[in-house]
Amino acid sequence: MQIPHLETWQWLLGAACAFAIGLAKTGVPGLATLTVPLMVFTVGDARHSAAWTAPILVVGDVFGVWYWRRHAEARALMSLIPWVVVGMLLGGLALRLDDAVLRPILGGIVLTMVALTIARRRHPGAVPDGHASIYGVSAGFATTLANAAGPVMSSYLLMKRMPKEQLVATGAWFFLTVNVTKLPIYAVNGLLSQASFTFDALMAPVVVCGAFAGFWLLKRIPQQAFDTLMLVLATISALFLFR
Repeated sequence: MQIPHLETWQWLLGAACAFAIGLAKTGVPGLATLTVPLMVFTVGDARHSAAWTAPILVVGDVFGVWYWRRHAEARALMSLIPWVVVGMLLGGLALRLDDAVLRPILGGIVLTMVALTIARRRHPGAVPDGHASIYGVSAGFATTLANAAGPVMSSYLLMKRMPKEQLVATGAWFFLTVNVTKLPIYAVNGLLSQASFTFDALMAPVVVCGAFAGFWLLKRIPQQAFDTLMLVLATISALFLFR
């Protein structure tokens, strides 16, 4: 077992991100994207940050799938999955680009999806439904590069006007599948190591604590407040990607 050489503040920041990821996976989906820039500070590199975070996300996804298993709406994902695969392949190729180029691209994708969702909610019918291809490619690309597909998927599922429980459950199934699938992409690019897996193993219990906190929280958030919170968190996280 190889222990990562991290400072104390990096371990604490990583633990805070792990708790937030658990919370996001079972209660507040948009919160996970806020950890993207924080994990970069923890690991020190954006590309390795995405790879190190992926197994942590899988732990949270498993809890989300288990707890909300009766609420998932798989049909909402069927037209999306092929396009997500295309986006993941493009994201795998783009991992070779410089971070300074990639981060504004991701931020722009997220902000565009949020803007479309807000426009549709304020003026139903004025803005046509976003094609699954647009959301799918964007989600696959963003999740492979920086685990930043949360806002894209939140926007897509909110567009479907799902109840909060159904939104979280469907998103959990989607991200469990995607996060497991992209691990080989990180491995091929040399972004996974014994140190990364040790870090993930140490963070797993913290994710579990966050997951149980998310179960408690979601039951106490009104539907309208939940939808608004998703859009606010998506916007904030997108702005972080421009830094």
